[in-house]
Amino acid sequence: MADLNEHVKGTIDDVLPRQQRYALELRKSDYKQRLKVLDRFEKAFRNAQEKIYHSAAADFSKPPAEVDMSEIMAVLAELKHVRKNLKKWMKPVSVMPTAAMIGTSSKIVKEPKGVTLVVSPWNYPFNLTFGPMIWSIAAGNTVIIKPSEMTPNMSAVIASIVEEAFRPEEVSLFQGEVEVASYLTGLPFDHIFFTGSPAVGKHVMAAAARNLTSVTLELGGKSPVIVDKSVNIKKAVESIAWGKFTNNGQTCIAPDYLYVHESIKPTFVKEMVACIKKQYGLGDDAKTNGDYCQVVNDSHYNRISRLLSNAQENGGKLITGGQTDDADRFIAPTLIEGMTFDSAILDEEIFGPLLPIITYKETDDVIRYVNSKPKPLALYIYSTDKHNIDKILSETSAGDTCVNQTMMHFLHHNLPFGGVNNSGIGKSGGVWGFNAFTHERSVLADKFSSASMLHPPYTPKVRKMIKMAMKLTT
Repeated sequence: MADLNEHVKGTIDDVLPRQQRYALELRKSDYKQRLKVLDRFEKAFRNAQEKIYHSAAADFSKPPAEVDMSEIMAVLAELKHVRKNLKKWMKPVSVMPTAAMIGTSSKIVKEPKGVTLVVSPWNYPFNLTFGPMIWSIAAGNTVIIKPSEMTPNMSAVIASIVEEAFRPEEVSLFQGEVEVASYLTGLPFDHIFFTGSPAVGKHVMAAAARNLTSVTLELGGKSPVIVDKSVNIKKAVESIAWGKFTNNGQTCIAPDYLYVHESIKPTFVKEMVACIKKQYGLGDDAKTNGDYCQVVNDSHYNRISRLLSNAQENGGKLITGGQTDDADRFIAPTLIEGMTFDSAILDEEIFGPLLPIITYKETDDVIRYVNSKPKPLALYIYSTDKHNIDKILSETSAGDTCVNQTMMHFLHHNLPFGGVNNSGIGKSGGVWGFNAFTHERSVLADKFSSASMLHPPYTPKVRKMIKMAMKLTT
């Protein structure tokens, strides 16, 4: 690992204590003050929309429609939701006394955690940088951002928005390679919000542990799709094709492998191929389709290409796709079947436009396979059979699940989003995002309780009263 640039290190070491001091002031902020800060951000964000389109196209040919849906709309909708609900979220919550606490009053106070770090990924840079930043500001914190170096044009626009909207003690941003992220995650933040791979997430969590810093980890994994024989095939393939190949499959909750019931497999595959042709084009035709973006860089392109080659070496047969172009980092939308279960494509998270298809007969076999793997970030069920849906839900574990849909749960403000174990720690989105950056502080006030009657010395009378209290409370 390269050494951290001394100028960058010095700037970080200057900004962090400034934010620590300012965080003390923010503890007294009300919802109006916090929303004014977010208003400044929204103005800068809206003013940068053309730059957002251009930077997304420059980094990996991301089409404007995908930018609208997954970047701009997602950020603005989150702002609108926070603006509507922040006053309510910030209110203390009164709680009823238990039998042993008669004579006291209690409440839960929502206080900021303090100075927070957001380490964001390259696949949806605006959405996955500014979403956590919005929640942190709404919760009354200061923020330091480390965007991905893999999308330099988009990160540059993110930096310009931050510089326009915030003072350094409110929000600061540091660009750079892995050594910048490594240095930042080792500092004594009050909370770290990391989005990325499970492998890197382990390093972030280990670094945070040295300072006993709390973390939210939005990770990934192999999200399965289960298609049973009762499914509406035409509706299912439209949803699955979009969920898999939007952003060129570079989505943490994209379908990673697909189990389809043997009785509908021929029809399903035929319809799936037709749907891919309609949405993106088959084979080399997808290269000239403006709705189909590139693999982000050469490293990821080579990794995905190796997964495809390894699958074919292990018996995999192409249903459609498989065409590649090194110069354009192009990999066609690809369906593949027949590879052995020890193939890398069924072991590693794909994060690209390859979809392995596996045929099954019994649902129990699928459940056993899913449960043999680390818990995924998402699990998708396509079925109209309520018994089968309930069986899969009750006998598997995943961060979140959609039935007869893919990925839409991420945009639902009234649902928590996040993984479990290997696929993530903590939830975000809406009030759960606010809560991730909030400390719930218990406050108990004595009014007329009799607790002092149970204090030492433990005379026979006091012992008798303690026994009476035990009967009342146990």
